[in-house]
Amino acid sequence: MVLLVKTGLKTNVEVDKEQENKLLSIPLSSLYIILGAVAIVFGGDLTVDAASKIAMDFGMSKTLVGLTIVSIGTSLPELVTSIVAARKNEVDMALGNAIGSNIFNILLVLGLSSAISPIIVVTEGIMDSMILFVFTCIIWIFSMTKKSFK
Repeated sequence: MVLLVKTGLKTNVEVDKEQENKLLSIPLSSLYIILGAVAIVFGGDLTVDAASKIAMDFGMSKTLVGLTIVSIGTSLPELVTSIVAARKNEVDMALGNAIGSNIFNILLVLGLSSAISPIIVVTEGIMDSMILFVFTCIIWIFSMTKKSFK
C-alpha cells in the first residue's frame, strides 16, 4: 500500500478537457450499472448451463470443465483489458489489472471459499510453493532496483 501511495503521489496526471466533457449523467450511469449487473447474472447463468451441457455431452466431469472453460471465460475480461491498455501504451494499467485481479482472486475468492467450506492443504506442495516464492521475491527485487542478471 505504501508503494502504491508513493507511486501515485509521484505520478502527475493531467485531466484532458475533452474527457471532462464526456461525463455521463447520474441517471444514465445508474441505468448502465443496472443493465450491466443484469447482463452479468444472465451471462453467468448461461455460462454455467452451457459448461454443464458440454461436460455431459462429452462425458467429462464438471470439475474438469470448471477448471478449463469456465476459468478461461472468467479471465477473458482481464485479458482484454490488459491487451487494450498495452496497445494504448498504458503499461501501468495493463500490469495493475493483471496483478490486481490475481490479488483479488487470492484474497477474496479464496477467503470466501474457505469461510464457507474449509480448504484442505496438502503438505507435499508447500516446499515447491516456498521455492517459487523465494525466486519470485528475487526477481521482484531485481526489477525494483533496475539491475539485470548480466
